[in-house]
Amino acid sequence: MRQISLREFRTRGSKVLEAVPQGETILLSGQQGPAYFLVPVLGDVAMEDRELRRAMAKVSLRESWLHAKVSGMDQMNDEEIEQEIKRVRRAHKRRTTR
Repeated sequence: MRQISLREFRTRGSKVLEAVPQGETILLSGQQGPAYFLVPVLGDVAMEDRELRRAMAKVSLRESWLHAKVSGMDQMNDEEIEQEIKRVRRAHKRRTTR
C-alpha cells in the first residue's frame, strides 16, 4: 500500500494515480496522520460496496464502544439501558415537535 500526502494528491492527483500499480490501495495522509483510503473497485461493484459498508459499520461500532466505555455506559444493566433509550426518545420527540 502506498502512502501519499493529501497535498500531493490535490496538486498532482492524476499523475499520482498513474504511478500506482493497478489494484493497489492508497493511503492518503494529512498533517494529523492517515486520513483516507483510496480503494480500487475490482470485479463486482455491489460486493465491493457491501464490504466497504461493513468496514465502515465496524469502525462506527468501535467508536460507539469507546464512547460507552469512557462515559461508563458499558456497565449499564438492561433496565438502565431501557431508561436511557426512553429518555433519548422523549428528548428527540420534544425537539421535533417544536
